[in-house]
Formats: sequence, structure tokens, C-alpha cells
Amino acid sequence: MPEGAGRDSQKKSSNQAAKRPSSVSSLSSIVSRMASSGGASRGSCTSVNTVCSDSDRGASLSSSASSASLQDGHSSSSSSSLPYGAVPAYTSSPQRNGSDISLDLTPLSQLLEERGRSSGGAVTMATKDSNLPTLSATTPTPKLSRLERVVREIVETEQAYVRDLKSIVEDYLGCIIDCGDLPLKPQEVSTLFCNIEDIYEFNSELLEDLERCPHAAAIAECFVERSEAFDIYTIYCMNYPNSVAILRDCMKNESLVRFFQERQATLCHSLPLETYLLKPVQRILKYHLLLQELSKHFDKNDTGYEVVEDAIITMTAVAWYINDMKRKQEHAVRLQEIESLLVNWTGPDLSGFGELVLEGSFRVQRVKKERAFFLFDKMLLIAKKRLEHFIYSTHIFCCNLVLVENMKDPLCFKVSDQTIPKQQHIVQAKNQEEKRLWLHYLKRLIVENHPASLPQKARQVLGDNFCQCKYQCLFSLIMTQFESPPLLHGWMTPVAIIEEGDSQVCSFW
Repeated sequence: MPEGAGRDSQKKSSNQAAKRPSSVSSLSSIVSRMASSGGASRGSCTSVNTVCSDSDRGASLSSSASSASLQDGHSSSSSSSLPYGAVPAYTSSPQRNGSDISLDLTPLSQLLEERGRSSGGAVTMATKDSNLPTLSATTPTPKLSRLERVVREIVETEQAYVRDLKSIVEDYLGCIIDCGDLPLKPQEVSTLFCNIEDIYEFNSELLEDLERCPHAAAIAECFVERSEAFDIYTIYCMNYPNSVAILRDCMKNESLVRFFQERQATLCHSLPLETYLLKPVQRILKYHLLLQELSKHFDKNDTGYEVVEDAIITMTAVAWYINDMKRKQEHAVRLQEIESLLVNWTGPDLSGFGELVLEGSFRVQRVKKERAFFLFDKMLLIAKKRLEHFIYSTHIFCCNLVLVENMKDPLCFKVSDQTIPKQQHIVQAKNQEEKRLWLHYLKRLIVENHPASLPQKARQVLGDNFCQCKYQCLFSLIMTQFESPPLLHGWMTPVAIIEEGDSQVCSFW
């Protein structure tokens, strides 16, 4: 375990940084909060910060639970708070008594300029005889190693990201709740921002730990310790398309357009809210890349290298899982669209045939018009195209699918149903890349749906190497040699597919 592994105990130390004030609670209470804000705060949004920029921004919104908070890192010793940049108004000029000390604070640059003029010489920032402090134009800074620069990048980009989250939560969500009279329903607000508050809270705590990390291995350990907590990003990423849809609907309403434009101008944001809502999706998919960069400059012999590798594996798995869930969601939506446009299909719901793997339009021999092909995990569906609709033509279950790869035309391949030998479809792809893609997945699904159980050796060869193995299909070797191949029966199961130079050898059990 690397040094600093016990930093959990430091979290409870007395000198721990104060936690951020929570201005907005969980989204489950949006309905009650919007209802309760419909009184005194109706029609107004309390927080304005007109002097901030996107790169250095403090808290610019005082919502219903944080109306007394000022910018990050600024506090007032006075009992009453003033907006940032405001000047206190006095009813009368403050009186001085005889014991008051009058301080005339002159800027150092002005003092040096006056001294230079009085001496008739050039203005210098420091002289040998001067009693002023010596100012160096180039203050030497310690040179950082590549590893230290990567660590700094991780921390600094996290700081900027948390500032952006804070702006979404307080400057937009909190203000929408405070205004009360915007034409937005609570459910729409909930969909628009999803669980952004949970993400803000989670990353604020992550940032606190990252800022306290003494070395690179401790940085990596922060991600390993929170591996399961990153699941909250899955919820946000899955909801993101709905969030964009709600925001685009808002842009059709003049009052909402005016509200969001005023917010953006008041906050000095160069980018609109839609861009800020995308940041969590971008950030969660970038962590593993930052950690990979960290690993490049980390000595493999140093203590803690294994922790860095674990962090890369953890965050790569998180990114892969989110991408996979998003892909499945998109395919599910597309599947519903296909079902609504499919005519004359009398079979069960298409969702019962697994995920939609591929779809495309092909010219088919002896057919005038193109056919639409939909490849599912368990079935190949073929339909005619008529305007926006698909007219069902036929289907082939993957367990009965026969594939002939080599035809006279290099762009063609043939699919047929081994239970109906006369039903054959010679398909022409648009290019070699499209043909390779379809052959790859057709071969894969033929193997996955083959009724015979594969011996362990065959599973080891085929199971983990579908993407790498050129001839992973049960019928590959035979089908590439004959346009009218003999049927293979269940007892003929591949034990191994071995590549030897330019030739492929397939053994059968």
C-alpha cells in the first residue's frame, strides 16, 4: 500500500477544509420547493454576479437556502452581508476623533515613480541604496517533473469542473426554483437537471481529497476507493438526451429564452446552459485518459504503481459501462421506431430477439428495389422499403443461418435458411468495409446461436477472440470454398480455428 493510504483518518482532522454550503437539496423535493417559492420570491432571482468569468467564478447565486453566502473563499466579518462589489452607504460622513490615525496608502509603483522623478534618473524597481523591498521580475519557480505536471492537471481540471457544477446547481437550478413563475413544470425541471446535485456533492468531496493528496499514488487511490460511487454518472448520462430535449423545448418559449439569455449574460458565461449540462458526460469519460497519462510517467518499480493500474482499470470499466448502457438505450429507442414502422409482421415483439446489432439497405439479386436488413441477436429480418414504412418480407433465425462469403462479385455474399434451402438471398454491399462489417457479425451470431454445445477448447478460441479471429464462424472454412456447401449437422462442432500463415485450419469434433 502506497504512502498516504491512511489518509481517510485525515478527513476527520480538525484542520479539514470547511464543506461547501448546500444551497439546493435533492431533486425529489423540487415540487415542494417550487411551490413554497411561489410567494415572496415570485418573479425575481436573487443572485447576481456580474464580475466573474468562466475561468474564475465565485458563487453568483443566493438561493433560498444560501442567500447570505458570498463568493468562494470570501467571507464577511460584518454581521450583515453585501453583494460582491457593493459599496456601503453611510447616512452621514464618518467622524474622526483626535486619536484616529490617518493612513495614506500609496501604491508601490507610484511611490517608485515619484522617487525616480525626484532623483532625475530612470525608474527602477529596486536599487542598492533603496530601503524598499527588492522586487524580482522573474521569481524562480521550482521545475515540475512530468509526473507532477499530470498530477497538477488532474487537480486543476477537477477544480474547474466543480466550479462548473456549482454554477449549474446554484446559478441555474437554484434560480429557476427561486423565480417561481417560469413556465416550467417540476417534472421538466427534474428531467432537465437529473441528479446534477448528487454529482456536485460527490465531486466536491472528491476534489477535497485530491487537493490533499501528497503524491500520484494517492491521487489514483481516490478513484479506486470511490469505484462504486461513480454509478451516479450512469443515471445522468442515460438521462442526458431527455435533458437536451427538454432544453430545446424551452427554447421555443420566449420567456424561457429570455430567462436563459439573461442568466448567461449576468454570469458572464461564454457558453450556454446546454454546454454546461454536457460537462459531466465529458468528464466521466476522461478520467481514465488522465490516469493513463499518469501511468506513463510513473516508475513501474515505485511503490504505488499497482494502485495507479487499478485506478485505470476501474475508470476504464466505468467509461465502458456507461458507453454500453448508452448504446443499449439508443438501440432500444430505435427498436421501438422499427416496430412502429413495420407492416405485416405477425410475430412476437422484436425485443424478444435480442438487441438490434446492425441495420442497413442492400441491393438483392433478382429484386428491383433495395431491401432493408435488420440483424438482431437471434434473427435476421428482411423487409421491403416503402416510403417511411417497412413491409415484412421474411426472416431467418440465426441458429439456421447459412452464410456464403465468396461470390463472383467481390462485394456480394449470400445468406440462406438451412431449413429452407431454396430461400437464398444474394446481397450486394456498397463497399468492402460494409461487407466485412456484416460478415463479422453474421459469423459471430451464427456461432453464438449454434444449437450444439461447444467444447471448452473451442470456447477458449472463439469466446474471447471474436473481434480478432478472422474465421471464428462455424461455417467459415467450408462456406468460403463452395457456393453450394454441404449442410453441417449438430455433431460437427469446431474444436479450434487456427491461422497458419495465409491458410486457415478448422478441426471438428
